[in-house]
Amino acid sequence: MRFAIDAHAIGQHLTGNEVYVSNLLRCYRAIDREADFIAYLAPPAGIRDIPGGVEMRFVSRNPFLRLGWQLSRHLRNDEPDLLHVQYTAPVGCNVPIVVSVHDVSFLEHPEFFSKARVLQMRQTVSRTIRRAMRVLTPSEFSRTSIERHYPNARGKTVVVHNAVASHFRPMNPQLARDQVKERFGIDTPYFLNVGDLQPRKNQTGLIRAFEQLIGENPKLPHHLVFAGQDKWGTETVRIAAGKSPLSRRIHFTGYVPDSDLRLLYNACESFIFPSFYEGFGIPILEAMACGCAVACSNTSAMPEVADGAAIFFDPASVPDITRALRDLAFDPELRSRLERLGQNRAGGFSWESAARQTLDVYYDVVGASRPIDAARAVRAAR
Repeated sequence: MRFAIDAHAIGQHLTGNEVYVSNLLRCYRAIDREADFIAYLAPPAGIRDIPGGVEMRFVSRNPFLRLGWQLSRHLRNDEPDLLHVQYTAPVGCNVPIVVSVHDVSFLEHPEFFSKARVLQMRQTVSRTIRRAMRVLTPSEFSRTSIERHYPNARGKTVVVHNAVASHFRPMNPQLARDQVKERFGIDTPYFLNVGDLQPRKNQTGLIRAFEQLIGENPKLPHHLVFAGQDKWGTETVRIAAGKSPLSRRIHFTGYVPDSDLRLLYNACESFIFPSFYEGFGIPILEAMACGCAVACSNTSAMPEVADGAAIFFDPASVPDITRALRDLAFDPELRSRLERLGQNRAGGFSWESAARQTLDVYYDVVGASRPIDAARAVRAAR
């Protein structure tokens, strides 16, 4: 078998999309040593992240060039048995398509996107789902949403949960705090938020809740740290922080690599995720895997991901977010319990399992049986 994957997100700081495809590729080679895998990359940043044994082809970062003709040309030359894409397939595609649609926020909350982006996604995702043999999505919430908006996805949508990379794990908290101080200049207890700075992630609501918490408890030493890159609508977050009476306590790290992100998770007192809408919410699991106490929104897929291992709040209610911050700041026993529950919860998700299930979909689409799992065979032989 010969499977092609549109991996242009790797190395482009496309957050969840990049995490998803890079971890699948990392696992494929260990699981299936008989198939050939081709990754279509946007150079040069993604090259170092591709595991050995995966063929590489190069495409433009420009979606019009990539989807308009480059991928189609590669597919004609490479002749794969299928193509796996995220959201959008190339205009000309002569092989079966598997598409990953992580959420349909562009339909359910178009106010969080530019008008041009909404129009583009409406057209290209609809076309891709109609042509796809299978639609992969990371949660039951997203499956239900996809099938509600796209009736032709019913019967071909498969839930394959996202996961957390193995390098997100606990480390010595004092060592993490020392390195965070050295790299980011933060030397106080802090609440951490991870995600692109954009309206959907509700960082402005978190800023207001943080102001309310400190206003009620002025002796609290806590700061608020945002780890994420600027996106459409970022200016609303930065304006809210700049106008805040606590502006000196609010920090923006920008995009950080996983090595630094692990430090930030391990050094924080608690992790707060007030997003209005998520198809999954990988940072929730990353924080839990690092031993963080987590509070997150009670909407969309987040309760499905966190289950009973987090405090939940209404992201539209600043007092409710404040209540969660207060509980975490003043109740060390609660934090300790959530830390334990979170690590157990995160342990139930693995990229190896996600990759195995995704490969099962590939083989089902091409009508073939998947060969013996190489990784399991190696373990069984030991």
